[in-house]
Order: sequence, then C-alpha cells, then structure tokens
Amino acid sequence: MSPASPPLWNPELDETLVCCAVRRETHDVTTFVFEAREPRRFAYQPGQFMTFELSIGGQSMNRCYTLASAPTRPDRVSITVKRIEGGPVSNGLHETLTPGVSVRALGPMGDFTSSRHIASKYLFLSAGSGVTPLMSMTRHAYDLASGADIAFVHSARSPADLIFDRELTLMAANMATLRVTSLCEDEAPGQPWNGYRGRIDLARLELIAPDWRERETFVCGPSAYMAQVREMFEAAGFDMARYHSESFDFAELTQQDETPRVPDQTEQTFKVTFATTRRTIDCGAGTTVLDAAKAAGMRLPSSCTKGMCGTCKCKLVSGTVDMAHAGGIRQREIDQGLILICCAKPTSDLVVER
Repeated sequence: MSPASPPLWNPELDETLVCCAVRRETHDVTTFVFEAREPRRFAYQPGQFMTFELSIGGQSMNRCYTLASAPTRPDRVSITVKRIEGGPVSNGLHETLTPGVSVRALGPMGDFTSSRHIASKYLFLSAGSGVTPLMSMTRHAYDLASGADIAFVHSARSPADLIFDRELTLMAANMATLRVTSLCEDEAPGQPWNGYRGRIDLARLELIAPDWRERETFVCGPSAYMAQVREMFEAAGFDMARYHSESFDFAELTQQDETPRVPDQTEQTFKVTFATTRRTIDCGAGTTVLDAAKAAGMRLPSSCTKGMCGTCKCKLVSGTVDMAHAGGIRQREIDQGLILICCAKPTSDLVVER
C-alpha cells in the first residue's frame, strides 16, 4: 500500500513556509523555493500569488509575490524576486532569506490565470519580473502536455536580464506548440544580442505571432509597459474581452488610486476613531476607512488597496463594517475582529486599533 499523500495547504489554518532553496536567475533576480513547515501539498491555479509577511529590520512588512512555480509540482512553491534599488523588502529577501528561514504567508489567491480562460491558443506578453505568472502558466501547460499553442514574448533590458531564459528554451525544444521570443533593448558586456531589439510594438508582434488576434492574451510587467501594450491592442481593435493583465507591483496599484473617493454629500456619515493616535475622522457609508483617512491627511500602512495583500489589517475595537475583501484576510482573523481598512466601509461609528 502506498503511503497517504500529505494534506493540502489550508490558507485558513496553515501560514508558515520554510525556505528550502535559493537559486540565482540573473545578476539581480533570485528564486526562493518554499515548503510547508508540516508536510502539505499546494493546490492553486497557475498565475496566482501569495502574500508574505516579512520581518525586515525589525519591522513587519507585507508583500504580494506571484508564484512562479506550477501546481503540477505540488510539494513546493516558489517566488522569483528582482532586487529593487532602495526597496527594503526585495533587498531584505536577497540578503537574509536563506534555506531554513521561516516566513508567514497567506494564499494562494488571484484571478490572473489561464485556468479561468481556457483556449487552444495563447499569447503571453511579459517584461522584467512580470514574467513570473506567465512562467507558472507555461510550466503548468508543459507538465500537463496540454497541447495548448503558446506564443511567449518576453521583453528585457539586455541578455543579462532575461529571466528563465534557459528553462524556456529547453521547454520550447521539447514542446512543439510553445514558441518563445525575447526582445532586448541593449546588449550586455560580453553578451552580444542577435534577436529582436527594442520594445514590443505592432510591427514586431505581427512578425512574431501573425495570428495574435486569434489568441487569448495575458500581459504582465511594469505599469508603463502594460499601458503601452494595452493602448496598442485597443488601437488595433483587439477584442479586449480576451485581454487579461495584472500589475505585479502593488505599490503601482496604490499610486493609481491616489485620489481618495469624495463622499456624496447626501450619504450617511460615521465617526471613525483611531485608538492609538486618538484621531477621529468622518467617513461616508460608501467610503472605505482607508480612503477617508487619506482624505483627512493621515498616512496609514497600505499596499494593494484591493483587499488582497493584508498590509492594512487592523483590529476593529467597536462598530460594524461592510467588507468585501479579495482574499487578503482569513476568516478566523475576521472572527477575531480584524478588518482590512482598504475595503471596509462603516455601517456604524467605529473605533479602530491604529
């Protein structure tokens, strides 16, 4: 009799991951491989992310990272992180996260996945470390020998910045329906480049994937890259119902929502008191606590502003809220009185432990 498989990772109960391997991908990109503290298997959809609670310089910080691993290899999960100049979390990970170190994690979660948009032909467009969710989807298709026709187009600054280049080349050699194309803006010292140069545009896309209009399209990368690609597809008349994109930088999502919602003058208003700072503000019934705090000039910890990452989690001392989160808080935490102020709207006066 074969031994029983380990139970599945349960985000409501399990929260500790242990780093079991560290792999250098490029000069400033590293993959961190994790396993559960107790034997667990991971079930998720390729392209989903996890929220990691990390201790950096004695301070707790939450960050969301896409899983570059595939659910077809269920005993481990991995994230691939680019070191950002001045970025406390990415630098902290590169400098301190070694095999044996434990971190807390929530998820996996997220809607950016090919599993929810089954098609016979895909176009994957990525730039920089935005390659990670598309790598997860490609590994998934490769392991399953799915037969899906994938045109994978990745953009990088130079050959030295091509993430997963060797693995993608190997998969393409063994999977007749996978075609991988890289674009580089410049050469790197000692690494001449004979492939496509510059940034992706319609002319290059027509050469690389002439049938791109027939493909279910997934795009991930820095905000400027995604804005350029979206504009290109819209101008070309692409069916945008078959266009899926995600920012892998949750700080950029916050910047996109810098302007807080102005409450309707006719809507009911409640008092929100922050117990730690002893500050009281007004918050409309249709306004999130975070937006009201921003409008009042308060600076509170937040990241994704979408109810996904858990950065703004805090204790609701008294009062009631309407909270439509996106997976960034466990039900047991809600039962303990915790809320995410980025997606919590008051239904009474509140006292919040902040």
